[in-house]
This record gives sequence, C-alpha cells and structure tokens, in this order.
Amino acid sequence: MPHPAPSAPLSAALQAAEQGWHVFPLRPADKRPALHGVHVCTLLGDCAGGHRKWEDRATIDPARIRRAWADRPFNVGIATGPSGLVVVDLDMPKPNSSKGTPSGVTTFEALCERTGHPVPATYRTRTASGGHHLYFTAPPGTRLGNTAGTLAPLVDTRAWGGYVVAAGSTTTTGPYEVTDPAPVAPLPAWLLSLLRPARPTPVVALVAPVVSGSRAGRAALERECNRVVAAPEKQGNNTLNRSAFKVGRFVAWGDLARHEVEAAFQGAGEARGLTAAECRATIRSALDSSIRTARPRETA
Repeated sequence: MPHPAPSAPLSAALQAAEQGWHVFPLRPADKRPALHGVHVCTLLGDCAGGHRKWEDRATIDPARIRRAWADRPFNVGIATGPSGLVVVDLDMPKPNSSKGTPSGVTTFEALCERTGHPVPATYRTRTASGGHHLYFTAPPGTRLGNTAGTLAPLVDTRAWGGYVVAAGSTTTTGPYEVTDPAPVAPLPAWLLSLLRPARPTPVVALVAPVVSGSRAGRAALERECNRVVAAPEKQGNNTLNRSAFKVGRFVAWGDLARHEVEAAFQGAGEARGLTAAECRATIRSALDSSIRTARPRETA
C-alpha cells in the first residue's frame, strides 16, 4: 500500500536520511530536541537498556522516521557525528552586538584569505537568522568535537556531540533553506589542521613594551594583553579579537598610540601561541572596527 504524500518536515527528514544523515525530531517551529530528557526517562522502548540521548536515537530508517513525524510537524535535526559530517556554522551578530560587528560569513572569508585558501565550495544552507551552514564530510578515522569561535569570531563547528537544523525546517525567525545544492565536499586539510585537538602550547612570559598615553589607557592595555596570554587553548584568536576591540576606544580618543597598541597585542598574541600573521590580521580588524564604532568619551 503506497504511503500518503509526506508533509514538508517529514519530506525534509526523509531526504536527509537518503543522504545518510541521521535525523531526529526537533520541537515544531523551534531548534530544541523534541525527545525526552534523562530526568523523565521511563526506560522503555528505545531506552529499555538505559536512557538514550538524541545523538544515540538519530536514525536513517525511513519507517522510524515516518512514525516519529506522523503526528506533529517536527523540525528536523541532523546529528552531525553519526552522519559523518563536520558543519561550519557562520553565525550572525547578536542583536545587542556593537554596530559594525562582522558576521561569521565575513570573519570566515577573512580567515580563508589570511590562510591563502578560497572559501570552500560545498553543500550550503541559510539559517533562519541569516547565517550559513557549510557541510563537509569528516575525514575517515578522525573524531572531531564541536568548537565555538576557534576558527574565527562567530564561526562555530558541529561534529560529534552536535547537531544542525536541516533545510526544510522553519522557526519563528524564518526557514532553513538550501542556498548551494553542491555535493558535500570533504573537510579541507587546512581546516582539519585548525580543528584537530592540539598539544598544549607552553605559555611564555610576556615582556610588555613601554607604552605612552593616559594611565587608564595603559592599564586597560596591560590588562587585556595579560588576558590574551592567559586565554584557554583554542581561544587565543577569539580573545585577542575581543581584547583589541576593547582597547580600540582608547586609540580613538587619542589616549594611546595605535602603533604601540598593535605592538603590545602582537607580543601577547604570539606569546599565547598564535602565528605572527594571524595576530596582525586579527589586531588590525579589531582595532579598525573599534575605532570606527567608538562612542565619544563623555558618553562611554
């Protein structure tokens, strides 16, 4: 007996499963999983042997998918790890972000330019907020986790332990849509090298340069440089960007000389283990944005 025509969410779930992507239901018009949590688990059905989370229950079985989406228009979550995917999430600035804050698309393009690579061509979707998801196949034998801001500001990744909302889903903010139906490309080697867990980098002592300027400006610069040096592993670039942005207002007000601020942050970034080129690009971008958007001193 033929199946009735599937609803749009069910169709999206079945299409994802045909790609070998393991799916599970998200709440209607929402991004949160629709499956029960451990605290209310009855230890029946799929959980008879112990509670199973969404990553464990994600499936490519069409019969299970039809049953799960039979009664409600659930959105579709793709469990990236079991699906063999690494998805780069290019996010939009939050509504309360400073004016002129670059989007994840912009910071990722800048990362590609700095490292001498084109923006990878692959299957791409537009998120409800206006961001983008770039899908890649994970390298065989490599188990990557999620990251937040490791590659660049507002650039996250989803792999094992993570999920993305599939195209065909809709939230109160808007729909998730395919913008490039190209085949899913393998994760580029240069991106893998940046995402692969690194051995801890020994932090060397920072020798701060002599800086002229106001007492408040010098104190802020010293504080933020120390923050960069002490940044957690894989958060050095993101911390450098935030700290340089904070100090940029003192440059805009004439309290600090830009070349001295750049030299101080360059030393801090390299002490944290960042490359010289990476530091220069991040510092320049952060200071330009901060100076451009700095409020007058009397209103700050």
